Amino acid sequence: MALPKLTIGIEEEYQVIDPATCELTSYIQEILEQGQLVLKDQIKAELLQSQVEVGSSICHDMQEARAELVRLRQSVADLAESNGLQVLAASTHPFSSWKTQEVTEMERYSRHLEQMAEVARRMLIFGMHVHIGIDDRELMIDVMDQARYFLPHLLALSTSSPFWHGRDTGLKSYRSIVFEGLPRSGPPPSFQSWAEHQRFVNLLVKTGSIQDATTIWWDIRPHPNFPTLEFRICDICTKVDEAICLASLMLAIVGKLIRLRQSNRSWRRYRHHLIEENKWRAVRYGIQGKLIDFGRGEEVPVRELIYELLEIVDDVVDELDIRREVEYVHTILEEGTSADRQLAVYRETGDLEAVVDHLVTETKEGLD
Repeated sequence: MALPKLTIGIEEEYQVIDPATCELTSYIQEILEQGQLVLKDQIKAELLQSQVEVGSSICHDMQEARAELVRLRQSVADLAESNGLQVLAASTHPFSSWKTQEVTEMERYSRHLEQMAEVARRMLIFGMHVHIGIDDRELMIDVMDQARYFLPHLLALSTSSPFWHGRDTGLKSYRSIVFEGLPRSGPPPSFQSWAEHQRFVNLLVKTGSIQDATTIWWDIRPHPNFPTLEFRICDICTKVDEAICLASLMLAIVGKLIRLRQSNRSWRRYRHHLIEENKWRAVRYGIQGKLIDFGRGEEVPVRELIYELLEIVDDVVDELDIRREVEYVHTILEEGTSADRQLAVYRETGDLEAVVDHLVTETKEGLD
């Protein structure tokens, strides 16, 4: 049985940099005003004015998604450069502080600050969200529940935030630590049906915990407004090739879980706290560490589980036409993630400004 048609959408959040100081700069309003003439609603502000977010159109294959992502990155880079600025893709800035960032004046963000106070102000982090279109809500919940197991694998491959406020944190994804200060974050609970999920959301709305489901920030969630399953676990990838590889892996995981359902099978469900344990290991060590193989009941190198993941999805990647994109995983494992490369630059130079310059260069790699 053929897989259903699965669409793809990618959102990325970029840092706006003053090249004279390598610091973040609160200059987003000028870029937005100019960018909306070209990109319309595909570019928008974030909570802090040193952040800019772009979102692709609905893409029907990964080649279209790559073209969209390249176009958006290039457009934002050009806008920044025309204003004497630069953009980079990494999930934390090596040394800029959240305390000096200006907040965007929008009702949504004012509400966040009122509800979450200092926790919201600390959100000087940048991510990548990938949407996989699934029209059937019951299927979406079933896939989400099973896909939770693979979230740490995806995070380990995407890590790009080893620094915070001028310090080597010892972690590969410090963004994950900052983000989990928010309520309703981390891996989602298990739901057995769309109705059960809706009862959960409705209770939170009824009790005044949330205004709507847009403030549920799980690592994977049904999008509140679109028929998509949204993967939010990843750090933003510095290179376009990495971003497309991770998006392709997510598409492959969804395709594989649907294929299992078509044959009346499913991936084994695991306890929430076991998934949390593996996520912590991915946060701390990235691809250099070990994850727990729950089936075997022992820890194994991340790389071994990534190779196993490639075997798991192998029977759907050709149907989805993403074999080349998925196999870029081997390059990531060989060359390291953005976090690994940033740390290598810092060890070589002892200079965090050199890390910023490195990130600006890698962000533009593959755009021509």
